[in-house]
Amino acid sequence: MSTGGDRVPAPVQVHRPGQRSETVRRANLSAILRELHLRGPSSRSELVEHTGLTRSGIRAVLGDLVAYDLVREERAASQGAPGRPSPLVRTNPHGATVLAMEIAVDSLAVGIVSLGGVVLDSERVDRPRDRFSLGETVTDLVRLVGRIRSRGGLPDTLVGSAVAVVGIVRRSDGLVRMAPNLGWHDVAFGERIREELGLRLPVAVANEADLGALAEQRRGAAVGSNHVLYISGEVGVGGGLIAAGQPFTGLAGYAGEVGHIPVNPSGTACRCGSVGCWETEVGEPALLARAGRPPGGGRAEVDAVLRDAAAGSAVALHALAEVGRWLGVGLAGLVNVLNPELIVLGGLFGRIHPYVNASLRSELDRLALQASRELVRVVPANLGVDAWLLGAAELAFEPLLADPAAWAPARTNAPATHPA
Repeated sequence: MSTGGDRVPAPVQVHRPGQRSETVRRANLSAILRELHLRGPSSRSELVEHTGLTRSGIRAVLGDLVAYDLVREERAASQGAPGRPSPLVRTNPHGATVLAMEIAVDSLAVGIVSLGGVVLDSERVDRPRDRFSLGETVTDLVRLVGRIRSRGGLPDTLVGSAVAVVGIVRRSDGLVRMAPNLGWHDVAFGERIREELGLRLPVAVANEADLGALAEQRRGAAVGSNHVLYISGEVGVGGGLIAAGQPFTGLAGYAGEVGHIPVNPSGTACRCGSVGCWETEVGEPALLARAGRPPGGGRAEVDAVLRDAAAGSAVALHALAEVGRWLGVGLAGLVNVLNPELIVLGGLFGRIHPYVNASLRSELDRLALQASRELVRVVPANLGVDAWLLGAAELAFEPLLADPAAWAPARTNAPATHPA
């Protein structure tokens, strides 16, 4: 009992936010659709195992997704076991699609991609390295999309669009702050291409290496890995990071600009304005110059270097080994800072991996902290030239995957009715 002026403390009120049934339903719709999109066709039993939902919960969620025309159920083939086989559930390849675009220094690509990551149609073209002004790039992309339109038009099921760009991109509004190898500064590219194409949906824009990392982690060499560093090289060098299974892009989306890490104070000038950036030692021009070929020769000259190396050319092999050495120097620093479990080499680095692996590993062994070095593997990318395009498609699908119910009322005209 309290006496005099003593007060009995009031019981502490613990407020725990509850979840309405509709919130739970939408979360379950997202979980199941994402599972089917990433893992592929699954039985109801497999969905129970992978999501933790009950069979009755799975049945209810699938009923909604089928009604939205996003998934289909079909009878599975009998495997000789007693009893009726569980129906197989798969995404409807024509239930939802996205328009993906890619802008590299010497090539452009566009594609229509369906749920499940299937490329339904695509166009890819090389372009001269002096044709990358904003106006020329928009004109060329519109022309590529026009070719797809001429073969049947953009699908009515289009639910999003995204662009992979070789530059520093502000994720919040798709502003390309700087693309040194394109000569772009503060370009609102997403809005510009949306207007030119007449799209009613906003166009997301992101750095190409960030999207390459996303694609390789979901569909390529890094499937099943949660701590991934993706390094892509062409004229420049870009990096993308997956941390704890999620893309890490930094505060504004500028993370991963590893090509501009200074590695050689006595090196050459970089287009970003600095000196001795990593990409000046490992990018395509550096490889070609070391091999005695025109630094601006492009992929044709890289192919020639690889042919010479395969034939045993000492000059070509030395040039590749030097690129591998500098790759190892840069990667050692990144391994010490980021502690990844897997490094995926894309673009140019994926192509030359067999010739640079030995010198790369030697520098990693020499410079990386032993504790981190023991845990990391280095592998070439699996998706090749399509990694950035598939990553753009994944970015474009994200709003639908996050909340399928938000798109349900607009299945016949999603681009016109879904909010940005």
